[in-house]
Amino acid sequence: MRYNEIIDYLYGLQKFGTKFGLDNITKLCEISGNPHKSFLSIHIAGTNGKGSTSAIIESILRKAGLSTGLFTSPHLVSFTERIKVNGVDISEEDVISLTEEIKEIASGLKDFYPTFFEVVTAMAFIYFQRKKIDIAVIEVGMGGRLDSTNIINPEVCIITPVSFDHKEFLGNTLEEIAFEKAGIIKNNVPVICSHQEPDALKIISKKAREMNSTLSNYGKDFSSVLKENKISGIHFDYKDMDIEISNIFLPLSGTHQIENASVAIKASIEFFKKHSYNKLFSDIENIKESIRNGVSSVKWHGRLELIHFNPDVLIDGAHNPAAASVLADNLKKVFLKKYKKIIMLLGIMNDKDIEGIMKPLFSVASDLILTAPSYNRAALPSKLLDTAVKFGFKNAYISKDMDSAIKKAFSLYENNSLIVVTGSFYTIGEACEIFGTKGVLTKLRECPQKI
Repeated sequence: MRYNEIIDYLYGLQKFGTKFGLDNITKLCEISGNPHKSFLSIHIAGTNGKGSTSAIIESILRKAGLSTGLFTSPHLVSFTERIKVNGVDISEEDVISLTEEIKEIASGLKDFYPTFFEVVTAMAFIYFQRKKIDIAVIEVGMGGRLDSTNIINPEVCIITPVSFDHKEFLGNTLEEIAFEKAGIIKNNVPVICSHQEPDALKIISKKAREMNSTLSNYGKDFSSVLKENKISGIHFDYKDMDIEISNIFLPLSGTHQIENASVAIKASIEFFKKHSYNKLFSDIENIKESIRNGVSSVKWHGRLELIHFNPDVLIDGAHNPAAASVLADNLKKVFLKKYKKIIMLLGIMNDKDIEGIMKPLFSVASDLILTAPSYNRAALPSKLLDTAVKFGFKNAYISKDMDSAIKKAFSLYENNSLIVVTGSFYTIGEACEIFGTKGVLTKLRECPQKI
């Protein structure tokens, strides 16, 4: 099969929907020789910040001399972005061969219908085994307790901020959602936790106690201080009981990324402590250097990222109310210091909290262009317009697709304006395809002292 046919086959598995449970992934991995047992791992659950945190950890571990794997979702432009070894995407050829291998396994089992994510998870595990990596950073697909990634036995567990998303699968209360996320916590495995709402923290703390796992909370057991905040990135200091590192540069925009980076640093330190028998991981100066180099060289697309100049276009994958609030806050604190007007291009999935996502964005947008990416879950632009009208937002326009939406944004553009594309990873991914780029700041961010 050709690559495009393979991708069509994989996406076709979505007809089996979302199934929670570990039976399918356990069968696939058992027949494949349990590839997930061939490497160490760090497991990450949470509602927001998982991808950025995962990427930072992977970068730190790679700079420490380890061979690394990274498994994240969703992708922006290419499916191959989901699975990386040492920072390099899996090849299309490997996607083809591994999919065919897993497809053959599945066809040999009676009444066995794995989902898209189960097949992709198995693909990542097998690929990491064959690449002989030392450690993989594994991001949960949804929830945690019954997510197909939860067959791993990690060195460290991480829970990023828990908020409302996927309520139809995870529950309608913060406690129910936190219970699912906390399901990744394993016996005697250290847990690193971002700042949480009290209701969520109560559930996570209870699970950590039950599993005899040490819980380290951001703001209590480790912390950070913002030193400088620019569009090109942030400088901050990090501190915990074991180590202090000053003036770290993170080439990701947004003050919220300091917390993500601090959680990643703390998780890396916990891993190094568990493996202190290795001289590389017992020397404080080596650890500091790995952390500095790893954080400063991280690359992660689709979060407060400029992808085009003249006109200036920023993308952000905010797709739930908490993420939309963070986006609005950073636009106010950072970007509106440079830009005088924000033209917002918005496409949201129909199963999301549309009002909750749009409400915080009204305060920063001068104009709203409401559209729908080419995906069957996308909300109709007219539905988004109804919400804008309900909240009294007047400068709202409907565009039938992304191409026409971008043309409309360009027509409204003037000097000192910023076009912001957001609402869904599908929306920003389609924008990236249209612009033919994954980010124009990459080269600049490699030389932060020049910005």
